[in-house]
Amino acid sequence: MHAVRFHEHGGPEVLRYEEAPDPELRQGEAIVRVRACALNHLDIWNRRGIERVRFAFPHISGADIAGEIISTADKSFAPGRRVMLQPGLSCSRCEACLSGRDNECPGYGVLGSQSDGGYAELVHVPLQNVVPIPDSIGFVEAAAFPLTFLTAWHMLVTRAKIRTGEDVLVLGAGSGVGQAAIQVAWLYGARVFATAGTEAKLAKAKEIGAYEAINHYTQDVGEEIRRFTNKRGVDIVVEHVGVATWGHSLKCLAKAGRLVTCGATTGYDARIDLRFLFARQYSLMGSYMGTKGELLRAAQCFFAGQLKPVVDTTFPLAEAAEAQRRLEKGEQFGKIVLEV
Repeated sequence: MHAVRFHEHGGPEVLRYEEAPDPELRQGEAIVRVRACALNHLDIWNRRGIERVRFAFPHISGADIAGEIISTADKSFAPGRRVMLQPGLSCSRCEACLSGRDNECPGYGVLGSQSDGGYAELVHVPLQNVVPIPDSIGFVEAAAFPLTFLTAWHMLVTRAKIRTGEDVLVLGAGSGVGQAAIQVAWLYGARVFATAGTEAKLAKAKEIGAYEAINHYTQDVGEEIRRFTNKRGVDIVVEHVGVATWGHSLKCLAKAGRLVTCGATTGYDARIDLRFLFARQYSLMGSYMGTKGELLRAAQCFFAGQLKPVVDTTFPLAEAAEAQRRLEKGEQFGKIVLEV
């Protein structure tokens, strides 16, 4: 098969489009012909190298995958069945997995990080990660859905327990998680505020459900939120940027507000004045991926047209390096997808 692999850590130039061995079918697994694979920032971090994480070289990235079944070990899916893949890998045997909390599995990993992923013509995955998709759903859209919508669903629905009528601030509307969080919050009847860095992105944020959009380069986000909410603040902040926005995010919270975070793109050494934490009764929550059950519930909304992944651009597999460069520059609104 053809695949895009890296043999060492570095910039986009280390990505090589080359021949690679076909994956072997193993017990409990499926072989999937990849038709589309969406990019995530995790792909970039893996390529650059992550502290205390070792990769077996050469490595194939890619967590968000859609395609067709080639074969399964137990014949549970017919060849040609159209599917998307749950990006989280778990053991399915531990107490957390058996309790439906598979994203808390001690051996939890992510496709394309702890395994070879979808920057390839073929991929092998556990059968439990296979999610059939209707014929009405395109491969590009299906690939753009799993990781970011699963993450946003877990953040808002499971962790923050969003309620109808609440105010929600979503940072970085143009990111994969940002556009997904806007839609999930809107679906649950919240009033959504969003931030972005260009007028075009602000307009797109409103198109997918943001009530108001704030330019985080030219406007004071905290002041704008106080103006929009009559000085009250928001009930939930969806944070995934890190140090660059942490202080402003806290200031945007109403009393007893909840901040839920799933990332630290701009750095992880964030700080907080504990006096504000207890006096204003904030709740700070971490969130990591989500369970397969949550993905299946979110997918029902996707298949029904209630949630629609935003696709920014597509690239052929051979141009994965250029696709990653676009993601690194932050030029996109929504997902960048490789078509295989």
